Amino acid sequence: MAAQVKLYDTTLRDGTQGEGISLSVDDKIKIANKLDQMGVHYIEGGWPGSNPKDLNFFERAKDLSLDQAIITAFGMTRRPGLKAEEDPNLKRILESGVEAAALVGKTWDFHVTEAVQTSLEENVNMIYDSVCFLKEHGLEVIFDAEHFFDGFKNNKAYALKTILAAEDAGADCVTLCDTNGGSLPSDIAAILTEVQNELKVEIGIHCHNDGELGVANTLEAVNAGASHIQGTINGYGERCGNANLVSVIPNLQLKMGIECVSSDQLKQLTETSKYIHELANQTPPNGQPFTGKSAFAHKGGMHVSAVLKHPETYEHVTPEKIGNERRVLVSELAGQSNLLFKAKELGLSLDKSNPAVKETIEKMKDMEHKGYQYEAAEASFELLIRNGMGENHDYFQLDHFKIITHKEKEGSFTTEAVVKMIIKDQTVMTAAEGNGPVNALDHALRKAIGEFYPLVHEMYLSDYKVRVLDEAEATASTVRVLIESSDGKETWSTIGVSANIIEASWHALVDSIRYYFMKQRNRLEEVELFSSMPTEGVKNH
Repeated sequence: MAAQVKLYDTTLRDGTQGEGISLSVDDKIKIANKLDQMGVHYIEGGWPGSNPKDLNFFERAKDLSLDQAIITAFGMTRRPGLKAEEDPNLKRILESGVEAAALVGKTWDFHVTEAVQTSLEENVNMIYDSVCFLKEHGLEVIFDAEHFFDGFKNNKAYALKTILAAEDAGADCVTLCDTNGGSLPSDIAAILTEVQNELKVEIGIHCHNDGELGVANTLEAVNAGASHIQGTINGYGERCGNANLVSVIPNLQLKMGIECVSSDQLKQLTETSKYIHELANQTPPNGQPFTGKSAFAHKGGMHVSAVLKHPETYEHVTPEKIGNERRVLVSELAGQSNLLFKAKELGLSLDKSNPAVKETIEKMKDMEHKGYQYEAAEASFELLIRNGMGENHDYFQLDHFKIITHKEKEGSFTTEAVVKMIIKDQTVMTAAEGNGPVNALDHALRKAIGEFYPLVHEMYLSDYKVRVLDEAEATASTVRVLIESSDGKETWSTIGVSANIIEASWHALVDSIRYYFMKQRNRLEEVELFSSMPTEGVKNH
């Protein structure tokens, strides 16, 4: 087993073959810089012979100032019957200006005869000639032995003949590819061990994830002697994706003791994963190992109690080493430990002997039984804790509201909300129109509050989600509304639950405003508003 490995990232080429993944040239330049900062040794920029976007990338990549990463181009061996110097794809590789190239060639006899439709001998010549051509022009050449493990199982002698031809031609590394992603770790280990007895050059591994074994197969290959690791960030790739470097890197470094990147670079792993998800316009999976939001999230009370004493009881690595963080969730499964941990996070002094702890836990469990889910709405949960501790955030109270909708046969649909509120001992009635009932209600509420608390105009609703909780009840189902709000600097989430979607939305809206006012209470206390207003009567707007 190697003491150190080289990381070869193919997110910009193989990763973009994944369904739904599309990167602009600007995106690819940004990702290349990020991968270099992360400590990746090789960055495969694309296939310069395949499309204008990749040609543009390689042109712009010439101006990149990378600390250590080498930009590589991808290409295939020469076409049957052509000389290497006549092959347009090989010429595009040279024109790209790269110092290194990954050259893929067929190693499975079935593919040679049925897909390429040439002779087995011509395919060996294609590999040899193509590697020689690039080496003669001063490039570092990594030969990607496509379908090698399937080829080895089908015709061992021929598969070995192909990679020996690449070595004889001067390839610097031979990468064994599990292109169909169907091999088991035992297959990888056994075959790679045999190959080591035949090859003298560096051996690499390139695994796909069709059997959900891409990471496991990669680690097994390293155990068997591979020292060149190919994969993609977040496991992007065709079909089920490629080996996920986000999992491969920490497993190698933290568990197998094999150096990949520096400890400081390893701390960038979570941020890099999220950054590339964002550029690829992909929603980061909460459950993604190592870097996901839920990777170090603890929900069960017994788990939390143990983690607070010794984190290793329920954490396989220290989250800070990979730039992630421990999270404690609150739910019907929570106990005192969850509540005390969250209170500490919020800067609240709450002792377990305080009766408010038990009362708040019971309140929380009752609310979750009704459909509330505080782990997704931590602003509402903080209000729940603070209310349990005796804090009062009733900056305003509802008297009543009503929603009026109007739809003409061929006309537009209009909605008006009327709210009657009690604010600072004043009764205020306002009306507002909006794009739908929730939007109209939001406008009317802000209009009523705004004259007393101008801060309400600094915040806005940034996301709105509705989930049906009991689908069997059809239109009478209970719904859960999650609202995300922001002031342009911070975001927070609140929740409301009811059989009436408008009422659920109201609860979430009110929590959102009360939470913001609570966070801004120092500013609220500094300004005395409407001190001369009458104390009785109804104010209409």
